[in-house]
Amino acid sequence: MDVELDHEWCYRAVSSRDGRFDGYFVTAVKTTGIYCRPSCPAVTPKRQNVEFFATAAAAHDHGYRACKRCRPDASPGSPEWDVRGDAVARAMRLIADGVVDREGVTGLAARLNYSERHVNRLITDELGAGPLAIARAQRAQVARVLIETTTMPFTAISFAAGFGSVRQFNDTVRAVFAASPSELRAARPDRASRRATPLDEHTNTVIVDLAVRLPFDLTSTIGFLAIRAVPGTEAFADGVYRRSLVLPHGHGVAAIQPELVHVGGRTAVRVELVLDDWRDLAPAVRRIRRLLDLDADPTAIDDVLGSYPAMRELVDRHPGRRVPGSPDPFETAVRAVVGQQVSILGARTVTGRIVAAVGASLSPALAGRGLTHVFPTPDEIAGIDPRLLAMPMRRRATLVDLGVRASLGKVLLDVGADRDDARRALLDVPGIGPWTADYVIMRGFGDPDVFLPDDLGVKQGLALLGLPVAAADDWRPWRSYALHHLWGALGASSRSSTAHPKEAT
Repeated sequence: MDVELDHEWCYRAVSSRDGRFDGYFVTAVKTTGIYCRPSCPAVTPKRQNVEFFATAAAAHDHGYRACKRCRPDASPGSPEWDVRGDAVARAMRLIADGVVDREGVTGLAARLNYSERHVNRLITDELGAGPLAIARAQRAQVARVLIETTTMPFTAISFAAGFGSVRQFNDTVRAVFAASPSELRAARPDRASRRATPLDEHTNTVIVDLAVRLPFDLTSTIGFLAIRAVPGTEAFADGVYRRSLVLPHGHGVAAIQPELVHVGGRTAVRVELVLDDWRDLAPAVRRIRRLLDLDADPTAIDDVLGSYPAMRELVDRHPGRRVPGSPDPFETAVRAVVGQQVSILGARTVTGRIVAAVGASLSPALAGRGLTHVFPTPDEIAGIDPRLLAMPMRRRATLVDLGVRASLGKVLLDVGADRDDARRALLDVPGIGPWTADYVIMRGFGDPDVFLPDDLGVKQGLALLGLPVAAADDWRPWRSYALHHLWGALGASSRSSTAHPKEAT
């Protein structure tokens, strides 16, 4: 669904209170000075009294404050940034990952290979707010999470959320939420009643509820990840999927609960995060959202796929099926290379040995419950002793070469990289062919429109439905989701790694 901020179109969406549009835009009410999510349950304002903005940051810049009833700051993200691959979409993915907070607009522009002035103009022209304002709105949201879910002192929260001073923190919170930090904490929803134990700054632990659009097939998503869990960095027990994270200021661990929760009228995935450094909260949240594909628009996807008669049964069987992603495209690339022509179990075993050999160890505060290490960096893969790799010699060379090229920046594998450039760079690595490159673009970069026509599981799934490969053209721009439905139809969560065709060497 390609949303344009046409006033009449947006007003109809607001009048219907359709939660599908939460995260696409916000509604600002001129008479109250408040902005809301489209599904806000309040009385719909008159048409002449509203204006619409693509981001909460733009509403902030125009003097509006967030609605306390519908919490527009807690909406799912716009799926538009996953669908698109242009400079603005890449910038939004980088801002969400905290690049502006860490490196400023100068760093953002350098990653996009544009001038700072051009990046400001591109983003402001399209979204009504510049990168600094968008990052500021994100900091405010992180601050609110910590205010409402921990007992951290406000001084520590201001630092953790990325504010330059306590005064800036107080001013921003007041401007965005029309309440002081103390007032937000006093009025926090459910207080500690939904926490098993008090969580505070001494444990660096926080429970976050990540908003999601329905329907959402959480079971199949966790199942896909669990069966591929690499020992040491991932674990699955009692329905809970856990994994370690490499974050900008340290390491972290995420525990994803198996059941959706309903908080304040919203549906969410509950995740417990333990962090070395509180400043990594926003990047950790963003990476889990990518991992679970939480910003997707399942209704738009299912409408397209379900309109195709042969696919309708698969969609009806698993409405809201997602394409599980990855916290790190480089990790996805390594795992795809290791998994060439071997079973999922074999790939897990070999990758686990690599992790144990060169991956950094988790601190005692983070380790446990099957987690011991984080996934190796490009430098660590580049320097690995090939004799430690229990795989054919040519594949060993491919893996080390990939690490070297990624370490030198010849293969750019991060969320802000251009997908087409990344694919071409991957294909330049001897031993990486179209299947591996496209798999990395689909899961590592979150591209919703990747198809793997040479994949054995895809061929078998198409044959099961009596469809030719050309049928996939009708599923654009959601072919990645169609692919996962085809894998699912075969029980492919247990065999898709063996469906990897032989790559050129």
